[in-house]
Amino acid sequence: MKYMLIMQLNPAAFDALTDEQRTEIMEGHQAFMDTIKASGEMVETNALAEPARSAVVRVRDGVPVVTDGPYLESKEFMGGYYVVDCATRERALELAALIPDAGVEGLGIEVRPIIFSAGPTD
Repeated sequence: MKYMLIMQLNPAAFDALTDEQRTEIMEGHQAFMDTIKASGEMVETNALAEPARSAVVRVRDGVPVVTDGPYLESKEFMGGYYVVDCATRERALELAALIPDAGVEGLGIEVRPIIFSAGPTD
């Protein structure tokens, strides 16, 4: 089954880290990617820009309305994600615990099963 391991980012918590701690996290992500590639569990990963660079599109009376910035004001936002394909929920939780962000106060990894996915060739 596929799972999305969502990295929830709290900018205040991340900004409070030292440069050394940030470097450790980034190097930890490379080690995590190496692990899930070697095990065959990696599907994909993406890092996302901060919400201030996003836009929300709504169609009202047939007219698109675009609002710049985040949809909701929040301390935390989705900073990126991994999609993994593993045998059990327990394995997905185990993998989430290996992501360096999971060990940082104020950050966390949400584990959510993917119940449908399609690509351009489906």
